[in-house]
Amino acid sequence: MAKLNRLTDQVIGAAIQVHRALGPGLLESAYEACLVYELSQLGLEVESQRALPVANRGVQLECGYRLDLLVEKQLIIELKAVDRLLPIHSAQLLSYLKLSSKKLGLLINFNVNLLKDGVVRIAN
Repeated sequence: MAKLNRLTDQVIGAAIQVHRALGPGLLESAYEACLVYELSQLGLEVESQRALPVANRGVQLECGYRLDLLVEKQLIIELKAVDRLLPIHSAQLLSYLKLSSKKLGLLINFNVNLLKDGVVRIAN
């Protein structure tokens, strides 16, 4: 878990850099592209918009779910650019964690004045 904690620290640090450069008010896709760049500059493996199939009775079904970011094949990042985070946003990330059998995710809302106010850590 210590490795995963260090990874979350790196992701949050990179997200803070992106937020400092861009500020609030842009589309989620802009923050996503910039965060992918920042994380790759740190030497981290990042998958963007990775398909997340649903298993039903042993069959993998493509249902249109996509992870915003999957970092180092272990940490799911769900990005938002909304006025405020709602319980449905946390539920969405928790569902992704369960469907993918991943342990930890970060919900990051870039539409805040201070990014630390827009980061939620969710464990499965």
